[in-house]
Amino acid sequence: MDDRLIVALDVPNAVAGLDLAERLGDAVGFYKIGLGMLTGGGLALAQELKDEQGKRVFLDMKLFDIGATVEAAVRGLARFDLDFLTVHGDPHVVRAAKEGAGGSGLKILGVTVLTSLERADLDAGLIRPGDIHDITVERAARAFEAGADGIICSPREAAAIRALPGSRLIVTPGVRPSGAALGDQKRVETPASAIAAGADHIVVGRPIWQAADPRAAAQAIIAEMRG
Repeated sequence: MDDRLIVALDVPNAVAGLDLAERLGDAVGFYKIGLGMLTGGGLALAQELKDEQGKRVFLDMKLFDIGATVEAAVRGLARFDLDFLTVHGDPHVVRAAKEGAGGSGLKILGVTVLTSLERADLDAGLIRPGDIHDITVERAARAFEAGADGIICSPREAAAIRALPGSRLIVTPGVRPSGAALGDQKRVETPASAIAAGADHIVVGRPIWQAADPRAAAQAIIAEMRG
């Protein structure tokens, strides 16, 4: 087991999530539950993994709203004794989320730029001109200044963000083992290169849960990451 690997439970419901966790067994100790699972029993699954199996849980909600709403939402989620929660990296959102987390152990991670996006996607969303790498690093710096415990970024920006003053946790989705299909990800790297660039944790989903033997796939990623 190596908790630097976070397995994304991007499966239809809590039953499928529990089945996958059972197949992975003690090979994996950290799981991500995202929006796609929310209506399929995601919070119940989180509690099962934490309380009954002793796993760590990352709730990937990417919250974004006015400060009071974000603060209230995070205060409610903090009662579940989870480990990580994502919010958009905008400073007002990060500050509100930290207020909501209060004295709990919940780590607030600010989302910089999604790993499925490239410059053309930012143009379509009316995001200011500029290199996507530079925008990501600047958003990370502002999230840290607002009090974020960590950030979510592509592995390609991890080294530059690690070099920022006051750099904290760096969690990188957009990681694919050598030879794996990219799917909808665009800014990707291998497990080893993400860790070498400064990531504390990597997030991997489909290459594990779509594998014929998910446990073996997870173990291979851990071996590649350590290499």
